[in-house]
Amino acid sequence: MAGARVTFYVLADADESARRSYACRLIEKAYLQHHQVLVRLGSPDDVREFDDLLWRFSDRSFVPHEVCPPARAGDAPVLLTAEAEPPAAAGVLVNLGRDVPAWYGRFERVAELVGADEDSRRAGRERFRFYREQGLEPETHNLGAS
Repeated sequence: MAGARVTFYVLADADESARRSYACRLIEKAYLQHHQVLVRLGSPDDVREFDDLLWRFSDRSFVPHEVCPPARAGDAPVLLTAEAEPPAAAGVLVNLGRDVPAWYGRFERVAELVGADEDSRRAGRERFRFYREQGLEPETHNLGAS
């Protein structure tokens, strides 16, 4: 197995809400292409906030999702978690955490979103370096302001 396909999306906007809004659009696109998606967030509070955002980010679409209960997989095509290790893998991992989860290799694709603020860029560079050290060649998409 060649490993996960890792793509970095580098935003021109430093606002965390812009990073999360772009993540919603990316998740919607993956869902519409019939991919199973796991969204990894940094904390249970982040999960609650992102859950709310997915309900309201667009008045023209609906992305069925649920918070992944501890120790079991949910049934929705999009799952949200802050777990150290989710109970099941999916086709796409959208990593909104600060580090690379040890279980990233269970996914076919990994999407990493990087904001324009220095802290986000520094953490993004560390994650990029980690993937390269694992023998992967991450792709990078530089995006305009969202």
